Amino acid sequence: MTWLFINRTIGLENLKNKFMLHVAAEPSFGPKLREVVGKKYSTADLLEEADIKMDITDIEYPDNSFDYIICNHVLEHVDDDVKAMKELRRVQKKDGWAILLAPVADMPTTYEDKKITSKKGRLRAFGQEDHVRKYGKDYLDRLKTAGYKVNVYKASDVATKQEIRQMSLKENSKLWGFTSTEIYFCTK
Repeated sequence: MTWLFINRTIGLENLKNKFMLHVAAEPSFGPKLREVVGKKYSTADLLEEADIKMDITDIEYPDNSFDYIICNHVLEHVDDDVKAMKELRRVQKKDGWAILLAPVADMPTTYEDKKITSKKGRLRAFGQEDHVRKYGKDYLDRLKTAGYKVNVYKASDVATKQEIRQMSLKENSKLWGFTSTEIYFCTK
């Protein structure tokens, strides 16, 4: 959905000659972004192969380094997610934007328990073996706590009903109780 959102809402032509940081770049559209953005596109990851090895809770770049940041389905893996959000905001240019997606469960508040460290326990509690929390509907508030202004876009804001069905743009809510995917478009 991120590629569709960027393509239809922002416009691919607006990505050219801009510095973009893509954290844990998805193989499905990372190469497409690199092609559009060009040499100013950088991938970052702590564990996987990327252009930059980076801990997003301690980004070694100056303030206002990147025009655009994409960080999808990463924050639920990070011990101090609000610190990571603040760091991403810090390195984002004042007139830039960030897309920060996470799986959000259909529950009012985020569930965290630092005592749960086993893979089996995390799978049961958070929905995946390497997650450290299960975000609730307060995910938006957490982004705002980090200083972001946030606009939320639903699949229906960027795609037709037929496209939503064809592209399976809904989470499997019956399996883990997650809500439909939304784009969290963050500005300063």
